[in-house]
Amino acid sequence: MLIPAIDLKDGAVVQLVQGERLAIRDDDVSKWVHRFERFPKVQVIDLDAAMGTGDNLAIVRRIAGQLTCRVGGGVRTIERALDILAAGATAVIAGSALFKGGQPDIEFARRMADAIGADRFIAAVDSKGGQVVVNGWKTSLPVTAVDAVRALEPYCGEFLYTHVDAEGLMQGTNIPAILDVRRATSRRVTAAGGITTQEEIDALDANGVDSVVGMAVYTGKLRVNAPGD
Repeated sequence: MLIPAIDLKDGAVVQLVQGERLAIRDDDVSKWVHRFERFPKVQVIDLDAAMGTGDNLAIVRRIAGQLTCRVGGGVRTIERALDILAAGATAVIAGSALFKGGQPDIEFARRMADAIGADRFIAAVDSKGGQVVVNGWKTSLPVTAVDAVRALEPYCGEFLYTHVDAEGLMQGTNIPAILDVRRATSRRVTAAGGITTQEEIDALDANGVDSVVGMAVYTGKLRVNAPGD
């Protein structure tokens, strides 16, 4: 399944290369909400909150009331997770908050699962150069994605694995790395980072992996329609 991405920064929909260089900005958030309204799943990420430079919570709440979406970015507390779910999101995504002292923070993961239910909790595991990265992909940890997934599996209903090395480059993703994560867990896995072609989406789908696609959709390289269109 293809899951379109809505990444928010400074009140606009954006696409970044490697999480840093701005490639696309569109202030018309409503246009993209309307474009994706018939998709069974949409991924919304508050980049300002993720990077600790502000937040787009008002916009996130509005989108969560309009789309069937999972929301991430700056989910560092149970209170924020509950706020997002109350606005209508089907699940929340936590990433950097799931790591402490360079290792998975099992206690926080357990508290989050207890508070919102594992079925509404998606654990984000982002990898660059073979290691988990946090804090806007700027801090590398001495743990691999596979190790992190195995440690966090009891507390979440799904994993979001982002292959940061390929993010925004429009050169394809690393399917073997994604499948390594797929084999490490019995939980549902969604992949992101460089997914560019329908062939990649189909290959991942055949292995039970959903695909989050951003840059390829916003540039028009990948033409997508909601199921049934």
